[in-house]
Amino acid sequence: MNTENQTHEHTDPASAPAHPPHKHRRRFALPVLAAVVALAVGAAGGAGAMKLVRPTPEMAPITPVAISAMPPSSLVTIKGTVAEIYGNKFVLQDDSGKALIETGPGGEDGKLVTTNEAVTIQGRFDDGFVHASYLVRQDGQTESLGPRHGPPPHGPLEDMARKLRP
Repeated sequence: MNTENQTHEHTDPASAPAHPPHKHRRRFALPVLAAVVALAVGAAGGAGAMKLVRPTPEMAPITPVAISAMPPSSLVTIKGTVAEIYGNKFVLQDDSGKALIETGPGGEDGKLVTTNEAVTIQGRFDDGFVHASYLVRQDGQTESLGPRHGPPPHGPLEDMARKLRP
């Protein structure tokens, strides 16, 4: 008889547990849903941030501009003759003025160009000098001068920070 009472206790609806099993699922569903939403928001934010800081492709205009007319923080092509050489930097001169050209590791030995050589430079004019990406000699031979592993990180956020500097 004691065994029957135990069987009745488990099957009797009046003695059923206060929380049915589906209630437990609801209790876990909310934190799982919140975690999924947080991951989605984080992924979207990360993708947006990467788009802002990803390097922009460099392509200078083909037509050379006068050295005196170079717009600040821009890609430029300038043409002139080498006036002076300082290691991996040299001064390029045209009829309108002079510009300091930084060649990076490609010009470390100071033998990349010679004084009075006519060259065309493509690169980014920034902070008072041109960061050369390409050097084109008078015979048309082109030398890439950029960093070995591509250009440094550069994007809209860096452009805004550069413009805010005094």
